[in-house]
Amino acid sequence: MIRIISILVGLFFTLGLAWSFGNGAYTAITEPAPVTAEHEFHLVPKEVHFASDGPFGKFDRQQLQRGFQVYKEVCSACHSLRLVAFRDLAALGYNEAEVKAIAKGFQVPGIDPNTGEANMRPGLPTDYFPKPFANDVAARAANNNAIPPDLSLITKARHDGGPYVYSLLTGFQAQPAELLKEFPDAKTPNGLHYNPYFANLNLAMAPPLTADGQVQYGDGTKSTVDQMAKDVSAFLIWTAEPKLEKRKQTGWPVLGFLLFATVLGYMSYRSIWAEKKKKKA
Repeated sequence: MIRIISILVGLFFTLGLAWSFGNGAYTAITEPAPVTAEHEFHLVPKEVHFASDGPFGKFDRQQLQRGFQVYKEVCSACHSLRLVAFRDLAALGYNEAEVKAIAKGFQVPGIDPNTGEANMRPGLPTDYFPKPFANDVAARAANNNAIPPDLSLITKARHDGGPYVYSLLTGFQAQPAELLKEFPDAKTPNGLHYNPYFANLNLAMAPPLTADGQVQYGDGTKSTVDQMAKDVSAFLIWTAEPKLEKRKQTGWPVLGFLLFATVLGYMSYRSIWAEKKKKKA
């Protein structure tokens, strides 16, 4: 009796699942989703090449230092790097003295050893990049009720990673007349900014890179908006995956070993079982 009831219950759920699937498919065919401005005008990220791309890619240390400079002088006013410590910057080619100087230029939360009260102190190499706002309320108040995301893993958290960040930084523009003609209600609200590379076309962040020469590079590279966007995108690829080069360097020997082990295993198999197959035949 219990077996029959179990079969009937399973059959009931199977029929319910099949009905739900069929009804959903029928609805999708007969009542297609309405066309939206986001669907029509959202663009895929631009094609851009980074030195770290591909199975043999390596980070360009000079570019990473330029990207860090852009982050420090432009992005750090709103965005944090809570998973990156100052000492990690040594991987970009900075020496110990330079890392200490960079850390000292930031104020981080600390404790007064005399009174035990919370205070702010110059950063140390062991500290992590501090948050630009004391809390979410302060962040919302300064950014049109939006909380700027932490950038530590942004290129891993967003599809297309570096190209997405680069496209977003260089994609601010006026709303096209065609969009407003086709979707009159899709006008960008006050306080937001139109960007076709953002999912809903409008975001609270104002264009952070507004003019060539906004950051003065120490290595003589011309700091166009395009160059600055590419450099900071490369830097954020590094913050999201600082062990990228090591992973690639380790991966190739591992693949070679696995290939060799596979061939050796197949040859051993043929050698061990060849005689037994002959005897069986």
